[in-house]
Amino acid sequence: MKIHTCAVALTIVSLLSGCQTLKTGDLLFHVADKENAITTVTPGMIDHVAIVISPDSVVEAVGKGVVKSSIASLLEQDGYYVKARVKGADRQKSIQRALEYLGRTYDYLYLPDNESIYCSELVQLAFVDKHGQPLFSPVPMSFHDASGQITDYWIHFYARHGMEVPEGKPGTNPGELSQRKNVKMGHRQLRKLPRR
Repeated sequence: MKIHTCAVALTIVSLLSGCQTLKTGDLLFHVADKENAITTVTPGMIDHVAIVISPDSVVEAVGKGVVKSSIASLLEQDGYYVKARVKGADRQKSIQRALEYLGRTYDYLYLPDNESIYCSELVQLAFVDKHGQPLFSPVPMSFHDASGQITDYWIHFYARHGMEVPEGKPGTNPGELSQRKNVKMGHRQLRKLPRR
């Protein structure tokens, strides 16, 4: 994925009239500025995804659960966001479904079939086509690095919870989601301007 730089101001007006036009139902993928536990075991440097629900807000699954957040607050983070559009989505129905998960707790264990939800799982559960059929099927979860070894971070993380690493269990991750055929990634970055 080749990304071209386009710094924008932190204001929503600049986002909409500048280099990015956001639409309800777009996805915003966070590109980390340095490697972390998620980017080590998934494609690219993408470690989070949020769903645009209005010109200035998103719904996302974060540490405090499934919440509405301002786009301005996203841009306060290190790294930057890239807009993506989901082809074939019933935007209205998908947003409605995403909002039904508000208040759910965050799934720190990234497991299927529980009440908690993580960021890309929210997208997977919410997005449907005009017939109400899911657009994103689960994929085998990956906790291994490029050499094929499960990383020490995830071994120790799950050991603290008395579990084995759920390698290969059905799930999703934001990096893989960004590479789906029905996800059209933008070519510009959403980021705050550096302070002078």
